[in-house]
Amino acid sequence: MRIGLLGAARIAPRAVIDPAREIERVTVAAVAARDVALAEVFAREHGIATVHADYESLLADDTLDAVYIGLPNSAHAAWSIAALQAGRHVLVEKPFASNATEAAEMVAASERTGKLLVEAFHWRYHPLATRLLEIRDRIGVLVSAEAEHCGAIPHTDIRYRRELGGGATMDLGCYAIHWLRTLAGEEPVVERAMAVENPAGIDEVLVADLRFPSGAEARVRTSMVPGQDPVAFLRLEGEGGSMEVVNPVLPHNGNRLRAHLASGEDLDEVVEGGTTYFHQLEAFLAMAEDGRAPLTGGADAIGNMTTIDAAYTAAGMQPRNTHPRE
Repeated sequence: MRIGLLGAARIAPRAVIDPAREIERVTVAAVAARDVALAEVFAREHGIATVHADYESLLADDTLDAVYIGLPNSAHAAWSIAALQAGRHVLVEKPFASNATEAAEMVAASERTGKLLVEAFHWRYHPLATRLLEIRDRIGVLVSAEAEHCGAIPHTDIRYRRELGGGATMDLGCYAIHWLRTLAGEEPVVERAMAVENPAGIDEVLVADLRFPSGAEARVRTSMVPGQDPVAFLRLEGEGGSMEVVNPVLPHNGNRLRAHLASGEDLDEVVEGGTTYFHQLEAFLAMAEDGRAPLTGGADAIGNMTTIDAAYTAAGMQPRNTHPRE
């Protein structure tokens, strides 16, 4: 597989370039950026053979099989659809889109073209995620859950720009929502939410209460306020047991899984594996080769954006890429 990068994003080396060096059948072959000079510097730094003058030229490169999109959130939908229509498989950074309407349009384009479209929720491809699903089935019917993902992001970062799809829920909270949805195996309703919003309409903090069709209740909290310590935590309570996970987002940097099972057994584990990005790229290659449906695409991607939209609405905010409040 030959991959082209749309955008010289900071995440691209970790997400694609480094893991591609570990997978013989994958090559990062081309890059394009808003500024061709920036793309040239990026290509030299990372050993990428071809620099395209613009995004359209990269998509027209028929030597490429797939495209990784690390552009700002507001650009995910348009360029994912353009790449799919150009005949490329697409791995697009989270969050999948600006809102659920865009997500549905992207999925429709994937189905129409027959090309793979995957949201880069890399955590889902690590062995820890598989283990969590195994343990989830051993704690009894889900009763309640909580998920928190917080990190310090400076106010100068583009994630504080509403027109680019910024916000704590878009950048960090999308993971916590995805953990809960994945492990509950259902789509929630957002019952209430509260946000700390800056004058530009950006959520610096958001807390939302969810209810799943089975009756389970959950709370999600996210914050990108500068100066705080990072938090990535998940806890589930079942009728017969419980489990909690430290660092489900980047388990290769250290993780801890503790559980009390319905059988009475207690677990305390560290789940080993490669980087989440390695497992994700390996899975992306396999999906492109055998045509299997992605774990993080299609209905799953639409579902996550639907919950994000609902959380914003419940907090009295507008979903991203919609008209600001009057």
